[in-house]
Amino acid sequence: MDAPLRDRAGGIAGLLHFLTEYGEAIEWDMARYWPGRSLLDLWRGGLTWRELRVFLRYLPRDSATARAVRKDTPEEEAWTLDRQLLATIVDAVRESTFAAIKLGGDPKKTSRLKPPKPIPRPGVAEPQQANVIRFGGRHGSGAKQLATVFGRPAANQ
Repeated sequence: MDAPLRDRAGGIAGLLHFLTEYGEAIEWDMARYWPGRSLLDLWRGGLTWRELRVFLRYLPRDSATARAVRKDTPEEEAWTLDRQLLATIVDAVRESTFAAIKLGGDPKKTSRLKPPKPIPRPGVAEPQQANVIRFGGRHGSGAKQLATVFGRPAANQ
């Protein structure tokens, strides 16, 4: 009964495979979260496979091993959940400040204010500026812009 269990992906064979793939990160985490212990203790008999499994199972999300398994980029590593939430709070405060100034301020002075841009986050593309064609006003009729869009010269040129 024991032999079939040892041949499966879990157990000691699974831990050994995990060690060969993420050994450096595990060493770093043992030094950080379990001072005085080392992977060498596993080979010396001072650490059991069960203790290693329990240690690895309950590592925090920001541990080196967890980041290595997720294959996070350095930028993604820096953006932990608390930093994401703080950025969201800062964005919300900036937007509400903008709205309060816009609503309560002099329209002549606040007409040129633009809403604040959110703090850039990893994995979120910045919104691209749309190709807006303005008609009339101080920019002219927009005929030149339309002509470039359609690839023909403007009629009034």
